[in-house]
Order: sequence, then C-alpha cells, then structure tokens
Amino acid sequence: MVSALSLAWLGAVAAPLAGQAPPAAPAPAPAPAPPPSFKLSGYVEASYAYSTEAVPPNTILGRLYDRYSNAFTLNALKLTADRPFDAKKVDAGVHADVLLGQNAEVLHSSGSGASGFNVGTDGEITQLYVTLNLPTANGNGIQFKAGKFVTMMGLEVIEDVVNPNWSEGNQFIYVENFTATGLELDYKFSSSADIELRIDNGWDRVVVTNGNKDFMGRLGLTSANTALGIVGYVGAQEPNSNASRYGIDVLLNQKMGSKASVWIQGDWGKEKANAALPDPTQDATWWAVGGWLAVDLSPKVNFAGRADYLNDAQTARTSGAFGLLSTAAHKLWSLTGTLNVKSWPNALVRPEVRYDHSSFQVFNGKDGQVSFALSVAYLY
Repeated sequence: MVSALSLAWLGAVAAPLAGQAPPAAPAPAPAPAPPPSFKLSGYVEASYAYSTEAVPPNTILGRLYDRYSNAFTLNALKLTADRPFDAKKVDAGVHADVLLGQNAEVLHSSGSGASGFNVGTDGEITQLYVTLNLPTANGNGIQFKAGKFVTMMGLEVIEDVVNPNWSEGNQFIYVENFTATGLELDYKFSSSADIELRIDNGWDRVVVTNGNKDFMGRLGLTSANTALGIVGYVGAQEPNSNASRYGIDVLLNQKMGSKASVWIQGDWGKEKANAALPDPTQDATWWAVGGWLAVDLSPKVNFAGRADYLNDAQTARTSGAFGLLSTAAHKLWSLTGTLNVKSWPNALVRPEVRYDHSSFQVFNGKDGQVSFALSVAYLY
C-alpha cells in the first residue's frame, strides 16, 4: 500500500516536470549602436504684414523680415543638415543651415559677394561648420569648431519659428551680430555650467577687411527652473580701423511652473571713435533692455508678449539702418503680442500685433506705428 502511494506521488510530481521546456538560452548581447547619420530638418514660411505708417510705396521702417507693408512675403525655405558627434569618444560632426527666401536678403555677411561666398540675393548660408570632439572624464567632451556660426547673444535667433514672437525685436536687429566666421571651443563642465569661446573675422563678416579679429565668449549657468547666459565681446569691427567695439549681453530665463516662462535681456556696448561712426570724433555707446512672457493658453495655443527699449546715444547702431533716418540720440521702444497656434500637424500659425515708437518722427512723419501680421509655417 505504501509503495503504491509512493509511486503515485512520484508520478504526479514527475508529470509536470517532464512537460516543462528546457531553460532558455541566454539572450545574445545587443548589437552595437549604428554610427550617427545625417539628420535633415527645416521649415517653410510665408507671411503678410501691414503698417499704419508705411513709407510709400510699402516700406515698414526699422524692421527686418516684416519690412514690406500690405504685401505677401515668401519668407523662408530653411534646410538643415546635421551629422551629430559622439561626445564620449574621438569623433567628428558637421552642421549646415541654408536659408532661401526674402528673409535671407537682410542677413548677408560682409564679403559674401564676388570676394567671398555668394549664394544669391535671396539665399544665405547662416551656419556651416565642422566639429572635432575629444572625450573628457565627465563624458561631455570638449568640442573644437571651425566655420560660420550664428551669434551667441540674446534670446531671439535667425529662425523666427522658434522665437517667442514672430517679428524680431530691436535688440536682435540693432545691437547683436547675426553671424561670425572663425573658430570656437565649447565645453560643458556639468549639467549646470558650460562655456563657449570664439575668435572670428568680425560681426557679420566672411572676409576680413582690417586684419583684426573679434573675440566673443559665453558662460551659461542653469538650474531646475532658471538659466543665465553672459556674453562678452571685443574687437575692431570697421574696415581700415583698429577702433575696438566691446560690450556685454546678459540673458535670464525663469520658468513659472509648467506653462509659462519669462526672459529678461540686457545689452551694453561701446565703439571707439572712428571714421565709420556718425560722429567720427567721439566714442559711441548704446544700451538696451527687453522682456518676454510666454504662456500656454491651451495645449495648442500659446501667447507671447514682448517689450523692449533701445537707447542709441550716438546713433551708431540705428543711423540709416533698415530705412531709419539719421538722427541724434535715437531712442526706440516697442510692444508686441503674438499668438502661436499649433492646431494643424507640424504647422505654426502666428497672428501678431506690434507698436513701435521713436524719439523722432521717423515713421512716415510720425513718432509711432502700429503693424499687423500673419505668419504661416510648416516645420519638418
């Protein structure tokens, strides 16, 4: 009886064991990640703008991309090609930004003609550089770049589709360079601190004309909700002159919860007396301050407001610029409101209202102008 029970118990235990599959073989090691490949991106943009005080036939004075009133504008076809580098090893990358359209016409670098690099009136290579990376102990690497770069200064950039507002503000237009051609060193100390150092041919210049170089550096500090960028620059900028231009740009960003951000930007600059200034007998100084507020009204609608002020004491930055008259001690300020609507896939629709004010009657005989605009862009 006991033997029979024992045999039955052994059979019950052995039956499920016999039906089990043998242990699975260990999974093979994952294949190494493929090398980085080129990434293509960009955007297409068109717009319409109208000013209450346009100068006949249809010029909006003091403005950049939105310089034509009561006109449809083919702003940009932006093409970006990027081959990223691996910061953890000896590696190289390349980056190119090509801008085609009416925006490109006002961004040309000095020397981008017969003696430089010319891609046509409505074309501009805003960036084209090679990056060489050397690994570092912290894994961030140190990067050496050679070529043409956009400015380190300010909040706003050439690609208006990523700015809080559609139109470019007075600080971007008048007190910053657009691009520079030269060498750059980048290093990220940690997730909260980085530095960029640059030597170049000068502001918005491909071909150097005075034998001098410009120096620009940026220190970036970040925390969970706050970011601070400090830029300093010095160098002789005018042809056939050793007179230095130097200054500082400070940008502070504060996130206000998950739906709002505030930026404050301050600029100060000075240029030593030289023949290119409106008054060649004295140094020229300027300063500017601007503030931005961006708030998400819904998942697909954002509001951005901007206020800025520029004091160009000797008119070194505004005299005759973008249609403005040559005046003394020019002061400009503006208020701008923009809706950023993303109701369509990959599309950005931006209605905007802006008011500009001058200390002189430069806007078709008046000291102020109101403008209305609508921009439509597709990002890819």
